[in-house]
Amino acid sequence: MDVRLKAFERLLNIMDDLRAKCPWDKKQTLESLRHLTIEETYELADAILDNDLDELKGEIGDVMLHMVFYSKIASEKGAFDITDVLNAICDKLVHRHPHIYGDVIAEDEATVKANWEKLKLKEGKKSVLQGVPKSLPSLVKAARIQEKVRGIGFDWDDSKQVLAKVHEELAELEVEVKNNSDQIEQEFGDVMFSMINYARFIGVNPETALERTNKKFIKRFQYMEVKMNEEGKKFDEMNLEQMDVYWEQAKKAVG
Repeated sequence: MDVRLKAFERLLNIMDDLRAKCPWDKKQTLESLRHLTIEETYELADAILDNDLDELKGEIGDVMLHMVFYSKIASEKGAFDITDVLNAICDKLVHRHPHIYGDVIAEDEATVKANWEKLKLKEGKKSVLQGVPKSLPSLVKAARIQEKVRGIGFDWDDSKQVLAKVHEELAELEVEVKNNSDQIEQEFGDVMFSMINYARFIGVNPETALERTNKKFIKRFQYMEVKMNEEGKKFDEMNLEQMDVYWEQAKKAVG
């Protein structure tokens, strides 16, 4: 037997044992696992951002276990099993890659994505945006929305146009802030949406970029805390100018 199949069979057999014998595993439901799966997915994302391949291996395993767990519970309900899951995704991949498994020609990524969205509409999707999960974080959702509509040609021609839109939205926000209008939140959302669009055009993943900035800020701030503690300084005893001295030290020390 292929070592990959043997390893997967081992996981399935362990899942059967746990479901039958472990008090905790026996109690789990689709609903009880949901929040744990979300947590595991974020841990997987952290490992990717940290480029920690050893950690990534473990996190992939955790997520895979959850997929097997869901399939096991579904099989107990008589809905489907892991075989149905695997066959369904294989069939979908073959169907949506006619440039590999059929006679369609697609020599670049943009064409592949466009064909993908057209195929989904032919499969009965009522909207190009139907496949965007409602519970996605707003920043990620905005990026996915823009990618989806780009697939059917609803998009700007180049990054200069998008940058001009960013400036336009910023100007509109500035006016609303100046007037203390009740439209500030709406205009701020428009600025963020246009910035996410611009990020896409210049090849930046906005969620990844923001998370890297979060991590950088945390490292710098924690460096500040350590240095200030070493010198017996406290935040409530310092003004912003004094704090900024430590901030500049942190920027040089941790990047």
